[in-house]
Amino acid sequence: MSRLIKRIIVFIVVAACAGAVAYYGFIKKSEQQFTFKTAKIEKKDIIQSIDATGTVEPEELVDVGARVSGEIVAFGKDKEGKEVDYGSEITEGSLIALIDDEIPRSDILQAKARLEQAKASLAQAKATLLQNEANLRKAERDWSRAQRLGVSEALSQASYDAYLADWETATAQIEVSKAQILQASAEVAQAEAALKVEERNLEYCTIKAPVDGIVIDRKVNVGQTVVSNMSASSLFLIAKDLKKMEVWASVNEADIGNIKKGQRVVFTVDAYPNEKFIGEVGKIRLNATMSQNVVTYVVEVLTDNSSGKLLPYLSANLNFEVKRKDGALSVPNSALRFSPSDDMIAEDVDMAEFDGKRKIWIADGDKVRPIAVERSINDGAYSAIESPDIREGMEVVVGTETISGSSSSSSNPFMPKMPQRKRGNNTTTKKK
Repeated sequence: MSRLIKRIIVFIVVAACAGAVAYYGFIKKSEQQFTFKTAKIEKKDIIQSIDATGTVEPEELVDVGARVSGEIVAFGKDKEGKEVDYGSEITEGSLIALIDDEIPRSDILQAKARLEQAKASLAQAKATLLQNEANLRKAERDWSRAQRLGVSEALSQASYDAYLADWETATAQIEVSKAQILQASAEVAQAEAALKVEERNLEYCTIKAPVDGIVIDRKVNVGQTVVSNMSASSLFLIAKDLKKMEVWASVNEADIGNIKKGQRVVFTVDAYPNEKFIGEVGKIRLNATMSQNVVTYVVEVLTDNSSGKLLPYLSANLNFEVKRKDGALSVPNSALRFSPSDDMIAEDVDMAEFDGKRKIWIADGDKVRPIAVERSINDGAYSAIESPDIREGMEVVVGTETISGSSSSSSNPFMPKMPQRKRGNNTTTKKK
């Protein structure tokens, strides 16, 4: 075989390979199919909300403390006749705890003794006054006679002066006795007040429920000594009414401007993840807190707990309803974000008319057409839209999907295959 023939054969082989590459690399690619993923315009209740987390708290919580020091000797009984403990239902005025009262009783005896002593001092001061009044009358008579006689052979100057001094001394003693009576009376009043204090301290040894409610926390046990100095020692936490609860939510400063009193709130708790609870904003606390340069406010959300499902201190996830539109024509947010390439847009569409406008796209054969719309609110997944050119059930484009178009193309049977994506109920339109 000549060299020329060999060159011709090599050229033909190379040309055939190049043709195969061109066919499979370019012609087959042109057979790929593009599909428009679509979704229907639906009527939905769109709610624009603010998310926050919080804690379920009793609406009215009473901290019952002890104002005297002593040892806990016993607990009272609840409505069921059981010892007061966590979760016990109690009534106002019922005994819930007893503190050892031996020392207060001894203090009362001492206070009574001091009172009797003060009363005796008062009686003595009054008797002294009577005695001094008698001395004054005698001194007045003596002084009167001395004045009538004057200084003479019958009355010396020394006797005259002595009668005058006795009268002046007796007069002064009257004032002293009156002052002693006032002092003794004050001591009696002081002793009576001290006795009342000690009697009150004895009453404080009996801890009674200040309200009807449920014991949330019992902080002491029998035999434990409570010490009350500058402030009362805490013994019990009593929730007045667990049928009314609050959720204390931490709201970011960027969102607090959209929170209003009476605003509707929907929240869930981890204990019942599939159940929604309804509440309303009751109060916005103004004492903001800062953590890691983030300012948050505590918002009190009032809710009804007649079912008794909400327990104190459950964690809650809240949604504050800022805006709401019921039965609004809505589309997925992806429909508003979809932006087709120029070759996908129908040729007779003048895009200049849609500059600066929010739009959705509808399929028109293998092309798409825009519709200008106004968006009112969105809930993060769907947006409420308005336009005279839309209606319920209309298909809008939310994206595209590329699928290999040739089923006869060769493939290596030993290469791993990617799993096929399952299509949903959305309608698709082909573009070749």
